[in-house]
Amino acid sequence: MALPARLTRFVAGCALLTVLSGACAAARPATGRWVPAPGTTWQWQLGGKVDTGVDAEVYDIDGVDNDAEVVATLHAAGRRVVCYVNTGAAEDFRPDAAAFPPAVKGKPDGWPGEQWLDIRRQDILRPIMAARFAQCREKGFDGIEADNDDGYAADTGFPLTAADQLSYNRLLAGLAHGLGLSIGLKNDLGQVEDLLPDFDFAVDEQCAEFTECERLAAFVKAGKAVFHVEYNLELTQFCAETTALGFSSMRKNRSLDAPRWPCPA
Repeated sequence: MALPARLTRFVAGCALLTVLSGACAAARPATGRWVPAPGTTWQWQLGGKVDTGVDAEVYDIDGVDNDAEVVATLHAAGRRVVCYVNTGAAEDFRPDAAAFPPAVKGKPDGWPGEQWLDIRRQDILRPIMAARFAQCREKGFDGIEADNDDGYAADTGFPLTAADQLSYNRLLAGLAHGLGLSIGLKNDLGQVEDLLPDFDFAVDEQCAEFTECERLAAFVKAGKAVFHVEYNLELTQFCAETTALGFSSMRKNRSLDAPRWPCPA
């Protein structure tokens, strides 16, 4: 895959080409990697211009739509910043959309312009995701939100297995950690026990609505944050439960614009 010239320079002490080959993890130790603690407050905004004035310790924002200046502004305010990357579906509106050959694109994932990926094709997907993560690192992000990392449980158009998903998710974790970035496990509740050692926090949608929150308790027990959101429930319907579990919970609009309604501290 042809890489943008600006990405071929050294990134955080590790050459990008080394990252693509998988050797960077050994060159950059993970001991200083950020691991958010349970109860860390957060803001999740993927739609519209980022409101940098929200009182939250962590911002989770789109890695393409936001530049290094936005990240620097948040850092200056004492915030950590997570880079949203769709790692499980191709999006026809992204700058690197042409890098995904038709053979790896499956059924629509329910969002306009998105198709599930054949995560078995790590030979194709590894360099694409490595380049995306390197862009996040170049912009100064602290971590990665890897979206759609539970395709094995969906109708993707490919015969994906749980083993395929474990392998791919561990690949993503290794790429992030090789760049010194933390990474969150997104919604893959069926593999929490297996992937807990590989991921630094969790991002969950609607575990209270579907009575699944207990499945994420292992992250809190391991000293790792669970960033949780509900769309259809009122705070009174989930905050008592998720606060007792140690989650960082809030209600959001499904469009993930700026407004947020966090659970009381």
